[in-house]
Amino acid sequence: MLRSLAIRDFVIVDRMELEFSGGFTVLTGETGAGKSILIGALTMVLGERADPIVVRGGAERADISAEFDVDGQPGIAHWLAENELAGDEGPCLMRRVIEASGRSRGFINGRPATLAQLREAGEFLADIHGQHQHQSLARAAAQRELLDAYGGHADSAAKLASLYRAWQQRRDSRVAFETNAAAFAAERDELEWQARELGALKLSADEWQSLTAEHTRLAHAASLIEAAQLGVEALSEGDASSLAQLNSIINRINHLSEYDSRLKEILAALEPARIQLQDAVHELARYGERLDLDPRRLREVEQRLDAIHTAARKYRVQPEALPEKLAAAQARLQELGEGASAEALRKLEEEAHAACIAEAKKLSAARKKAARKFSDQVTEAMQTLAMAGGRFEVALTALPEITAHGLESVEFLVSAHKGMAPQPVARVASGGELSRLSLAVQTVASRVAQVPTLIFDEVDAGIGGRVAEIVGKVTKGTANGKVLSKVTVLDKEQRMEEIARMLGGVKITETTRRHAAEMLKGSD
Repeated sequence: MLRSLAIRDFVIVDRMELEFSGGFTVLTGETGAGKSILIGALTMVLGERADPIVVRGGAERADISAEFDVDGQPGIAHWLAENELAGDEGPCLMRRVIEASGRSRGFINGRPATLAQLREAGEFLADIHGQHQHQSLARAAAQRELLDAYGGHADSAAKLASLYRAWQQRRDSRVAFETNAAAFAAERDELEWQARELGALKLSADEWQSLTAEHTRLAHAASLIEAAQLGVEALSEGDASSLAQLNSIINRINHLSEYDSRLKEILAALEPARIQLQDAVHELARYGERLDLDPRRLREVEQRLDAIHTAARKYRVQPEALPEKLAAAQARLQELGEGASAEALRKLEEEAHAACIAEAKKLSAARKKAARKFSDQVTEAMQTLAMAGGRFEVALTALPEITAHGLESVEFLVSAHKGMAPQPVARVASGGELSRLSLAVQTVASRVAQVPTLIFDEVDAGIGGRVAEIVGKVTKGTANGKVLSKVTVLDKEQRMEEIARMLGGVKITETTRRHAAEMLKGSD
C-alpha cells in the first residue's frame, strides 16, 4: 500500500510530505485547492507522461517520490527481481524527476528506470480512478471488461478474441479460394514447375562461389604450374638461386664477425629471412605438386556453370540467389497446399470455428457465475451510499451469433430506488447516482484485484445539494505572489468539524456536530 508521498515544486505545490496509514484516507478541500494535483503527482511516479509545464513556476525541476509497502505482494517482488530493480528488504521507492527543460528521469529503489518500467511497476502498486472515469461505466465495453476483470477471466476473453481472429482469417482464405480458384490453380501449376526445375538443379547455397573459384583455377592451371616451377628454381635449385646466394652471404659475414662484432646484428636480421625463404620454397613446391592439368574436370565445371547461368537468366535473379528462389516457391506451394481444395479450406475453417465456440462457452459459464456474485456485492455496497433499496444487476443477453467478445452481450442494470425495475445504467442513473454507483462497482472489483492501493479522484463528482458549499482542509493560498497548495492533517475534533460541514454546509449546528460524532463513532 501507499505509505508516503513527497512532492517538491510540482504545479502549485512547493514542498509537501504526506504519510498514510492503513485503511481509508480522505482528502477534502475547495475546488481548485490542489487535491487532484496530488493525484497527478502520484501518476507521475507511476509512469504517466509528463509535460514541463508541471514544474512550478521559477523552479528548475519537479521531484516526486512515493513509498509503497510491498510485503506480501509476490507479484511486484518477482517483477523487481526480474528487472534488477529490487532494493534492500522493505518498501519500494518510486521517484520521478521532471526538468523544466522537458527532460524526465525515473528511478525505482534508487536505480534508473525507464518510463515503461515505472508504468509496469505501477500496475502492481496502485489503481487510480480519475474524476471523469465514472462516466465510462455507461459504456458496454467498459462494463464487459469490468465483469471479466472481477471474475478473473480476462485471459480467457483475450484468448477468445485471438481465436475469433484466426477463425475469420480461415473463413477469408476459403472465400478467396472459392472466388479465385482458377487463379490459384494456375499459380500452383507454375510454382510446381519452378520447384521441379530448380530442385533438379540441386544448387546449394555455397556451390556457386566454390565453382567459380575452381573454374578460375582450372582455366589458369598451366600458368600456375609454370609459375610455381620457375619460382622454386629461381629461389633454390639453380647455382645462382636466391637461397644459395643468401647462404653464401650469411656464411661470409658470420666468418668476418670474428673481426667486428657489429656484424652479428646484421646476421641476426638475415637469419630469419633465410628461414622464411626456405619455408616459402617448400610451400611453393607443394603447391606446384598439387596442381594438375585436368581438361575433363574443366569441361565439367564449365557445363555446370552454364546450366546455373541459364537458370539465373530465366528467373531473372543472380546465380547465387537461385536457392532462395527455390525456397520461396516451395513455401508458397505449402501455403497453397493447405488449401488445395475448397473442401480442405472449409475443414480448417470449421476447426477454427469449433475452437472459438468452445472457448466462448467456457467464458460464458464463467461470466454467469461472476455476474451473480458481482450483482449481489454491488447491490450490498449501494445500500451504504444513499441508494438504500436500490438494486444492481449484470444482464447477460445471448447474441444471434458469436463475436470476438463472446456469445452474449454484457449490460449493467440499476434500480436506484426500491420498487423500480432495473434499467440500463446509461438511461436511468443521474450524475450523482452514477458517481456513487461507480464507487460501489470499483470498490467491489478491487476486492479481487492484486493492487493494494485504490485511489478515487473527485469521488463525489456529480453529487448535488449542500456539498458544493463545503470548504475542506486542503487549501490554497499565496506566498511571494505565487499560488501554493498545502495539506493539513486533522485531529479527531477537526475531523468531526469537517464531517459536520460536509453534512450541513458552511453553517454548522450542534445537530450536524452530533451527527458527525455519531458517524465517527460508528467508524471506529
